[in-house]
Amino acid sequence: MASNENLWDQFKRQDVMTKIIILNGLVFLVFSIGAALMGWARNSVYSWFALPDDLMRFIGQPWSLLTYSFLHSGLFHLIFNMIWLSFFGRFVLNLFPARRFLTIYLLGGIFAGIVYLMSYNIFPAFIGGPSGQLVGASGAVMAIMAFAALYSPNATVRIFFFSLKLWQLAVFMVLWDLIRLPEMNNAGGLLAHLGGAAFGYYYGRNLRAGKDVGIWFDRIVDRLVSSWPTNSSGGRSANKKYGRPTRKNNASKTAQSAEQEKIDAILDKIGQSGYESLTKEEKDFLFKSGRN
Repeated sequence: MASNENLWDQFKRQDVMTKIIILNGLVFLVFSIGAALMGWARNSVYSWFALPDDLMRFIGQPWSLLTYSFLHSGLFHLIFNMIWLSFFGRFVLNLFPARRFLTIYLLGGIFAGIVYLMSYNIFPAFIGGPSGQLVGASGAVMAIMAFAALYSPNATVRIFFFSLKLWQLAVFMVLWDLIRLPEMNNAGGLLAHLGGAAFGYYYGRNLRAGKDVGIWFDRIVDRLVSSWPTNSSGGRSANKKYGRPTRKNNASKTAQSAEQEKIDAILDKIGQSGYESLTKEEKDFLFKSGRN
């Protein structure tokens, strides 16, 4: 029992990106064991959580728009997606709090799934073909990549023997998907990649202009979290239930507002002069804010 508690405590201490990586790995492990020992693949349990390209099938399993991005077709599919997520995610977490990272990741995956679903039900090249399904976190990862490249475009990255700017690597990955698109071997997956990248870029551009297009999603998550029992009896406190903030809560909100204003000012500086223009104190402040 103690070991389970220790593992759970260790999990809770990880940053949001590491938690997502662990969750993807656990889901892959569960389905791999289920397929090997219980024949889940034959019983279509896997397909029940994958995103179908058929609109009528999707209506019967709308949750698949979220769950598909936590499934992977194979071990290497999972490993490569998680490597890229870790690579690009660090740039985002160094600049933004965990909540924004989670919003970009989840909404990026959802938007990528919508692009996939619409493509197979609108474009004549896909209509009438064999049915398929979408799995994998690639669309969500591409959203993180595009967002990171927008905010840290001149950050230097090393890929094997080459040194590139982050924006150059992002452009290369988008172009690589576009080049492979006419082959139609994985056209749906590639379109999902491009949809995720487009969302990450759109989100970042609006955020730099002072508009948070994901705030509605943040509010939904806040409501879900606030509705979860927080005390030992399974209920919430009276202040939380009836929306009566305490003085401590007001002070906390004021401090958070001041911190956010400082973050916004630093991000404006990044947008004008790049990440390298920040002082050490500003970089440390962003890093600490991202950890929180």
